[in-house]
Amino acid sequence: MGYKMKNFNKSSVTALITGAGQGIGLEFVRQLLAVQQIDRLYATYRNPQSELLTIADPRLQCVAMDITKEEQIAKVVQKIQAETATLHIVINCVGILHEGTMQPEKSLRQLNAEQLLHYFQVNSMGAVLLAKHIQPLLKHGDRSLFATISAKVGSITDNHLGGWYGYRASKAALNMFIKTTALEFKRTCPRAIVVTLHPGTTDTQLSRPFQRNVPPEKLFPVERTVRQLLAVLDQLQESDSGEFFSWNGDRLLW
Repeated sequence: MGYKMKNFNKSSVTALITGAGQGIGLEFVRQLLAVQQIDRLYATYRNPQSELLTIADPRLQCVAMDITKEEQIAKVVQKIQAETATLHIVINCVGILHEGTMQPEKSLRQLNAEQLLHYFQVNSMGAVLLAKHIQPLLKHGDRSLFATISAKVGSITDNHLGGWYGYRASKAALNMFIKTTALEFKRTCPRAIVVTLHPGTTDTQLSRPFQRNVPPEKLFPVERTVRQLLAVLDQLQESDSGEFFSWNGDRLLW
């Protein structure tokens, strides 16, 4: 076994990673399986050819799920509820920037309603629908984390370059959804810490077409990104719920 998350006093921690089929989500699975306290880890994927399905660990349960389909989210949560009454770590890693002919817009001329809707379905709505269904599993007396991967380009205050309309707006909407969820969870799941995370530019399929101008020291291997994010999550206190954190622990402006 690997390291211990020092702010989890329990010896048996149950986790869920959504969007675990590749990139940051897949690496979260690998690194959480090295955490001493992890007793059970659920991981969702869309691609049946995912490397996730080759990981042999009796604690890992892989479940197919499309986060744009609420009925699939509900079905996954029902499966988890049939096996455990509590979750302690939930990390949503689903996100889209480009896919096939879909590319981030450089100007208003490139906007179309279908692409904008898809950005919001994947990057914004899925996370808050996950929060809706997962809420009962976080209503317990132990420390818990509900984290979603966002992006610094979703910060309205930090937008100095423009462009990427759909991606920026969907991440800004995600931040608002999660901030609002955090306020409700303070009443319904008071031990849950709800945050959005900026992972930094990570060498994954999502960022690959846009890495040309990224300095080498600012392009993180996925292993480093997840290690840094886990360190941030482990430091969080209940008073941090509802905030937006960068990979180095800095609070980001909305």
